[in-house]
Amino acid sequence: MAASTPAPAPRVLAVASHVVSGYVGNKIAVFALQSLGYDVAALNTVQFSNHTGYRQWTGTKVSAQEITDLYNGLRQSYLDDFDMMLSGYIPGAEAVVAVGNIAKELKESNKHAPGNFFWVLDPVMGDNGKIYVAEDVVPAYKGLIEYADLILPNQFEAELLSGVKIVDLESLNTAIQALHDKYRIPHVIITSVNFSPPGQPSSHLSVIGSSMTSTGKARLFKITFPSIDCYFCGTGDMFGALVTARMREAVQAVPGLISQPSWLSDDSASAAELPLARAAEKVLASMHEVLTKTRDAMPGVIERTRARLSEQDRASGKGEQQIKSKASELQLVQNLECLRSPGVEFKAQQI
Repeated sequence: MAASTPAPAPRVLAVASHVVSGYVGNKIAVFALQSLGYDVAALNTVQFSNHTGYRQWTGTKVSAQEITDLYNGLRQSYLDDFDMMLSGYIPGAEAVVAVGNIAKELKESNKHAPGNFFWVLDPVMGDNGKIYVAEDVVPAYKGLIEYADLILPNQFEAELLSGVKIVDLESLNTAIQALHDKYRIPHVIITSVNFSPPGQPSSHLSVIGSSMTSTGKARLFKITFPSIDCYFCGTGDMFGALVTARMREAVQAVPGLISQPSWLSDDSASAAELPLARAAEKVLASMHEVLTKTRDAMPGVIERTRARLSEQDRASGKGEQQIKSKASELQLVQNLECLRSPGVEFKAQQI
């Protein structure tokens, strides 16, 4: 009996920033997705020496034309057979449009089988009430949301896109419904909220998500998890990469769902049973373990890095910001098993 041919690994086009040293953007996405069995093509939107949290860096940003040229090169070599796309930080409105054109083309090429391509869009625009991109990036994203399958805004970005000021759980629900109504976006996860929903301990955080019904009604779920009193760069990138992998995995566990447009569950599926909720549960478990282990390893990294400074720099305090930034780099390589098989569990609750 002839051996069956193994199925090819799902292919993901990851569009995000790149740093030579450290873990943000595609440095996280490529490692995390490959660790979970995905074939990843990385289209880097910036090439920096390190992330901007160090307050000093060197490098360049790519232009919209360079993004288009790189993708055209893939297409000409028949390397555009992507099952999924994950997009993160994109520098400038023209570049956002260029990335959107790639996603639209991939959608169009799979229109005969809509479930064959799934776009996860992280609309990186700002946080904590401040925009940190050019003003024209916001309308550029607003013109693309309707083509995505899943968006991952933080609270501030959700406010920009929905036009709803989020101050409590009720207004957050209104904002998510507005995103479903305005853009017909099938899946939404608000990756961070700046208030504590009723019944949530002050030492915990929540992620809130929804997959709409066939009539566009939100199916809202909440996952609560302990907060870690430390600042890390790249957590949004890590969430996006892991949810891309885990969403496909959760969808494949439901017979026939992988062939449905945007992988939308039947209306009978409750919010807590949605593949999106299942995916987010696993993602947050992995993240909690990695962040906890990164925090615990910080003193050793600080000591080793500070030892490299000259006596003069140590006495003046020069380099302290860089030392702290290095210590808070996510420890992914050291904790591979946390990505693949986290030991903790979090459970989604229907709102």
